Amino acid sequence: MGVVTQLLARALPLLPRGFVWRVGQRYIAGTQLEDALACARSFAAQGLRSTIDVLGEFVTDWEHAIAYARMGHEVLAAIQRERLPAYLSLKLTALGIDLDTERAYELLRGLVEDARQRGLFVRIDMENTPYTDITLHFYRRLRQEGYDNVGIVLQAYLRRSERDLEELLPLRPAVRLCKGIYIEPPELAFQSREEIRRNYRRLLEILLRHGLPTAIATHDEELLTFAEELLARYKVPPERYEFQMLLGVRPQRRQQLLRRGHPVRVYIPFGEHWYGYSLRRLRENPNIIAHIVRALLRMDWQR
Repeated sequence: MGVVTQLLARALPLLPRGFVWRVGQRYIAGTQLEDALACARSFAAQGLRSTIDVLGEFVTDWEHAIAYARMGHEVLAAIQRERLPAYLSLKLTALGIDLDTERAYELLRGLVEDARQRGLFVRIDMENTPYTDITLHFYRRLRQEGYDNVGIVLQAYLRRSERDLEELLPLRPAVRLCKGIYIEPPELAFQSREEIRRNYRRLLEILLRHGLPTAIATHDEELLTFAEELLARYKVPPERYEFQMLLGVRPQRRQQLLRRGHPVRVYIPFGEHWYGYSLRRLRENPNIIAHIVRALLRMDWQR
């Protein structure tokens, strides 16, 4: 991302919320659960799996944390009711981890237990580095309590991720491997694109070599090509991996992977707390930022 684009990305919060919604809604199913379910149904008809994510993070009161957990239970019930090839993704900061660690864990365990009773899976998302240790601790704690229907996320841009993966290997974790999106200092995270790619390749090879259930979450063409080659080299069966992509990002490549026989899952976020998620997606995509600037210069709001 160039210097000018970086400056524009930082200025995104100054844009009117309505305009951010117009441009960012390609990445979000909508504000209601039914919006996400409609999206998941459509994908299921195409042979695609889904991850349903209730938007929300960094809650500051228990009312919002409990509401987030309640919606998570509703998502699980809907997935079971409609027999969708989908699972629930959630964030610990939305469950009140900053308010009371133990109470947040109880909300998390309640969701994982609900999912187990329904024969479903839950993925604990990985947030920025102040929460890495506690997220991994919660995951280990759940596994030690006998829950095997729960997965974790590792971020390739973090310098610690290889060590974290090595320490998790005895648990045979179900890992979603992504690059990482939060802004972190150089002492904690690789900064260059090639460094991140190199670490992603290294982590992916460890996962596949150990035969772990692996979600290959990237839109980077170089990494997608590498992953396909690695899967062929290790002769990984389709039940042990899948590609994952975000809603609204590279849909043609997604379909190409599906046509080649790869399992593919699409991340479907929904909810009232769409603003922060939209800003992060827009910051990721320089082409979208350029589109915003052109639209602002034209003042062509309807378009």
